[in-house]
Amino acid sequence: MAENRVAVTGMGVVTSVGIGLDAFWQGLVSGKNGISRLTYFDVSDFPSTMASEVKDFDPEQWIDRKSADRMDRFSQFAVAASAMAMADSGLPDASFPGEKAGVIIGSGIGGSETIERGQAKLAGKGPRALDPFFVSKLLVNMAACMVSIRFGLKGPLSAPSVACSTGANAIGDSFRIIQRGDAEIMLAGGSEACLTRLAYGGFCANRSMSRRNDCPEKASRPFDKGRDGFVMGEGAGVVVLERLERALGRGARIYAELAGYGNTADAYHFTSPEPSGDGMIRVMKNALADAGLRPEDVGYINAHGTSTFLNDKFESAAIQAAFGSHAQVLKVSSNKSMIGHLLAAAGAVEFAATVMSVHGGIVPPTINYEEPDPDCPLDYVTRGAERLNLEAAISNSFGFGGGNACLAVKKFRSEP
Repeated sequence: MAENRVAVTGMGVVTSVGIGLDAFWQGLVSGKNGISRLTYFDVSDFPSTMASEVKDFDPEQWIDRKSADRMDRFSQFAVAASAMAMADSGLPDASFPGEKAGVIIGSGIGGSETIERGQAKLAGKGPRALDPFFVSKLLVNMAACMVSIRFGLKGPLSAPSVACSTGANAIGDSFRIIQRGDAEIMLAGGSEACLTRLAYGGFCANRSMSRRNDCPEKASRPFDKGRDGFVMGEGAGVVVLERLERALGRGARIYAELAGYGNTADAYHFTSPEPSGDGMIRVMKNALADAGLRPEDVGYINAHGTSTFLNDKFESAAIQAAFGSHAQVLKVSSNKSMIGHLLAAAGAVEFAATVMSVHGGIVPPTINYEEPDPDCPLDYVTRGAERLNLEAAISNSFGFGGGNACLAVKKFRSEP
C-alpha cells in the first residue's frame, strides 16, 4: 500500500521575537534580536547572564485561569502554540475526527519551574506545603496530555525527550504515523520553559553557554569565528500535520509538504558531537532519500547552528560531506542567532521557519556574523533575509547524547 503524503496546514509558535506565526516570521525576516540580560531572577552571581525570554506571554489568552494555574509554564506554552496552530489550520471543522487525530509534543526538562518551587516549599515548610498538582505539572508528557484534553485528540499520544532534537523527532514521528494510516491529523512539536536558577545554573556549569555578558544581543553568533557558546531560550512550536488528501478535500491552505525524515544516533558522548560527523551526515542523507530528493534539489538548510565552537564546525563539515559540491551553493542560516537555543522546542520552531521559507520564498538571516571562520566555509545568509525560489529545504536538529534529526520539506505540488 502506498504511503500517505503529509501536508503542513497550521503552525503556532511562542518565542522571544514574536508570539504567533506572523509575528515570529516577521521578527526572523527582519533580523529581530530576542536576546537580552535575563530578568526572571538575579543573575549577578552566574557566569552567563543572558537569555531569550518570552516576556509578553499571557496564558489566559488561550487557557482559562483555573486550568493555567494547574500547568507548568512549558505546558502553557504548548497549549497556546497548539491553539494557534489549530486556528491557523481551520480545525476543528464539523467532521473533525478526534479518534484519528493525535498529539506528539515533547520537552527536554519539563516542569523545571514547578520542581524548583516545590523544592523550596519542601525545604521551608515541609511536605504538607506541596501543591497537589506538583507531579502532574512537572511531568514531561503533560504538555502533550493537556493539548490532547483541550482539543479532544483521541488518537496516538506521545511525548519524546531527546534533548535538542526533541521537537524535530516529534514532528518526524507524527509524519510516520500519518504516512502509515494510523492517524489523519497530528499536532506535533516541542515546548521548553527552563529559565530557572537550577536549570540555567546547570547549563552554566557545563560551560556550553556564551559569556559575552557585556553585549548580550551579540552573544549568539552561529558560524562566526568569535562564537563562544549558545544562549539559552524558552518557547514552543507546534504544527498541524494532515493527510494530504484530507487537507485537499476540506480546502485547507497547504504551507508545504513534509516529505522526509531522518533519525540517527552518534553513539559517542553525552554532550560532544562525534568528530567525524557520521551521525549528522547519515541523518541528512536519510532524510533526502526518504523524501526522494537529490542533494541538488535542496536550496536551503535551516541549520542547528548553536553558536558553540564544535557544533558549528562539525555541522558545516557534515553538510559538505552530505551534499558534496552542491554544499557550496546552498544557503544556510541559523534562527538561534535571534531566538537563542530553545532546547527541546528548537527543532519544532525551526521547522516552522523552514516551512515558511519554502512557502514564501524567503530565507531569514543569521545575525551577528562578523568574522568568517575557515572551519565554517559555507554560504551563510548574513546580510539580511534573501529571496529564494525554493523547491525543497531541510531543517537540522542535533541533541546532547548524540540524537540527530532532519526534516525535509518540499514546496507543495499536486503531483509528487
